[in-house]
Amino acid sequence: MQAHPVPLVFVFRSRAKEEKAPADKAPVTDSKQTRDPQAPKGRPTPKRSEAQSQRRSVANSSLTRKEAAKRARDERRAQMERQRQALASGDERYLPVRDKGPVRRFARDFVDSRFSMAEWFLPLAVVILVLSMIRMPAVQNIALLLWLFVIILIVIDSIVIGIRLKKQLNARFPDQPKRGAVAYALMRTLQMRRLRLPKPQVKRGERP
Repeated sequence: MQAHPVPLVFVFRSRAKEEKAPADKAPVTDSKQTRDPQAPKGRPTPKRSEAQSQRRSVANSSLTRKEAAKRARDERRAQMERQRQALASGDERYLPVRDKGPVRRFARDFVDSRFSMAEWFLPLAVVILVLSMIRMPAVQNIALLLWLFVIILIVIDSIVIGIRLKKQLNARFPDQPKRGAVAYALMRTLQMRRLRLPKPQVKRGERP
């Protein structure tokens, strides 16, 4: 008895059905559904109610930022008040950065413990200005000479103070930075003693 060959078309169709069957059983997903970019992978997109609650939480966080800004303003105000009190009392803990440190403190005490011509600059300038306004040539000449004399005295006195202070700083603070300390002290001499900040902590003639 002769065997009939199986048609090749039938074999190919049966294999195609077997390969397609597992794909047909896969769950159908909605391709139009958008996924929340902030949601973790593998989790569904939050519903509308959940999205609204997230928006409310963002709105509440803005109130928190306002409270944080108010707290920061209160802290700055308190810090400024502490600095103001420190400038009056000389408390090193709350002084501004430019006034902190033993080098700057010694520079202040060095200036405050002696007289300087520069601290009389403003009062003398007012007197010279009044004299120069008098319409008399002799008085105006005197005012001009007095102005030049005051300027020369201030320059000489400032040079002497700067040299002495630099020697004292090098002797007392050899290992500490002293940059700007001399200029800091000379700027202080231009202020009247009662107007200086931080307030003087030594008396005139007292050794710093």
